[in-house]
Amino acid sequence: MNQTRGRYDFCIGLVLAMSSSIFIGGSFILKKKGLLRLARKGSMRAGQGGHAYLKEWLWWAGLLSMGAGEVANFAAYAFAPATLVTPLGALSVLVSAILSSFFLNEKLNLHGKIGCLLSILGSTVMVIHAPQEEEVETLDEMSHKLGDPGFVVFATLVVIVSLILICVVGPRHGQTNILVYITICSVIGALSVSCVKGLGIAIKELFAGKPVLKHPLSWILLLSLTVCVSTQINYLNRALDIFNTSIVTPIYYVIFTTSVLTCSAILFKEWQHMAADDIIGTFSGFLTIIVGIFLLHAFKDVNFTLANLPLSLRKDDRAANGTLLSTYDSFNEDEESSACLGEMQSTESLSARRNGSLSAF
Repeated sequence: MNQTRGRYDFCIGLVLAMSSSIFIGGSFILKKKGLLRLARKGSMRAGQGGHAYLKEWLWWAGLLSMGAGEVANFAAYAFAPATLVTPLGALSVLVSAILSSFFLNEKLNLHGKIGCLLSILGSTVMVIHAPQEEEVETLDEMSHKLGDPGFVVFATLVVIVSLILICVVGPRHGQTNILVYITICSVIGALSVSCVKGLGIAIKELFAGKPVLKHPLSWILLLSLTVCVSTQINYLNRALDIFNTSIVTPIYYVIFTTSVLTCSAILFKEWQHMAADDIIGTFSGFLTIIVGIFLLHAFKDVNFTLANLPLSLRKDDRAANGTLLSTYDSFNEDEESSACLGEMQSTESLSARRNGSLSAF
């Protein structure tokens, strides 16, 4: 019975996670369209600290789409482990990249398509080999987990790093370095996932008729989640406004997923009882996703498709052959010039030979 129930929860979590990726991937496009419209109107941009996007309906549509995705994601964490739900966020990269090519004129070349495929394959491998988290069914158990010294140290480091990035690094380098704002979103996102997991447990207990609202941890988690999500939205908007969507989305995914997997490993002790093949499979899947995401954005400006692949190969062959012929002809010209120089004595004849050699070349 427990095994059947666990499989049922797994399927629900899987469907919710995939739905979340579709909504979130689309939200990036809607938000970017709204920010671009504001830029054309001359409003102060979000990257410069402006909040004119609050009056743009497209931005609100993107926010609602992201909200729907986060709700689905929230529910997915309640039914499935974080190491299953989080890697499926790569699908949002795929959705965002495809929609960007249609609605934002951000071309998706052959490298990008291969990158999308690798991201999907890597996510599949990670899902197959995902570690099982320790069962936490009550808020009291969650409170005990959150009080673990390892997690307390991790959460403290996340808060300190975030404050340094927000107060010191952001004002100086946020406009030029894409990693600043994305890192803020990502590391705080690890704490958001922990809050979501705890609130999912609280909702389950609430439906079971337990006095969840009287438990202080429920309100602490809700307040923490509100602060974390607000901060993520703010700095993600800045990153999207300044940098290309096809770059922001994959980098955000890589750093965010790494942060969440680290947080989950510390909080739920997921890696203690894993077999060697599952450990290798999990890391291999994650590295495959990273390679795919690198291909997706690193060569985004290269106009390279399957249609011009044979033409490019022919051009490369002709270029190589042309170089060899030029070198060979130049070598022969040098030999002929040396022979002529040895035979001719007059300055006028020597000059004519040199001019003739250069003309032929």
